[in-house]
Amino acid sequence: MKTSFFCAMFLFITFLNSGSATLQVGFYRSTCPSVESVVRKAVNKAVARNPGIGAGLIRMHFHDCFVRGCDASILLDSTPGNPSEKEHPANNPSLRGFEVIDEAKAELESLCPQKVSCADILAFAARDSAYKLGSINYAVPAGRRDGLVSLEDEPSQNLPPFFFNAQQLEANFARKGLSLDEMVTLSGAHSIGVSHCSSFSSRLYTFNATHTQDPSMDIKLASELKAKCPNNGGASDPTVPLDLVTPNRLDNKYYSNLKNHRGLLTSDQTLFNSPSTANIVKSNANNGGAWANKFAAAMVKMGSIDVLTGSQGEIRRNCRVVN
Repeated sequence: MKTSFFCAMFLFITFLNSGSATLQVGFYRSTCPSVESVVRKAVNKAVARNPGIGAGLIRMHFHDCFVRGCDASILLDSTPGNPSEKEHPANNPSLRGFEVIDEAKAELESLCPQKVSCADILAFAARDSAYKLGSINYAVPAGRRDGLVSLEDEPSQNLPPFFFNAQQLEANFARKGLSLDEMVTLSGAHSIGVSHCSSFSSRLYTFNATHTQDPSMDIKLASELKAKCPNNGGASDPTVPLDLVTPNRLDNKYYSNLKNHRGLLTSDQTLFNSPSTANIVKSNANNGGAWANKFAAAMVKMGSIDVLTGSQGEIRRNCRVVN
């Protein structure tokens, strides 16, 4: 990312207003100055061992912000009689990276007890993952507080499923204050990570009454996927990289894949197949630098959704349980 853009972003988001809540770059400058280096160290160590953890942390931040806002509700464990967001099929068993947040939080609690929120740690970790896997860097406004509630059924009401079309995705993101362009831009996070076969197998075997296989999918890709994902009625559910070209690099090859009809999920390929989003896909495919800049800005905006600040919520001592 160009230095000029980073500086402009830094100045623009030093004070980021979200309704009545204000997040601030450098929020921990006096109370816990080492916070970002501690988080980055934990992320870098984990991603060096397994790049998929970086994809998991970016996805975890998204799943957190779209349910109750960016309040670390995704990190709370279930309690007797109260299953948490973690148990929802959108998160369990696929969500990864919880141990990275735990490691960073434990070190920060020893350095700066009850100063740094789990919600901010997750926002920093998502940024650090984007930098480690895609050299996309941006300043993260902080000051989020941690929520007190996490409910298993709420992801269903807020997270877009893999079978949504472009119009449904647009409406889903609009409810969170994100534009059509930001929706397509953030979808580029599917340049990394994996998907279970069950999330796209209907495109291979049971598409509709006319076509057993989705005609919008590249024939060669469909053949490759059938070899990895046998039609066995769900007896096994392997994973496949979302981007088969650069699976561990956060880049704009995702959009080139869509242009070549090699998107894995319905919610991916619809972005090129739909007239409302096709030109955005083409633009992002043609200019990786511009997409990276937009991705950084959209991540900052997403990170401000319905945040708790000031005396709202709490600062958890342990990210898995309320105080």
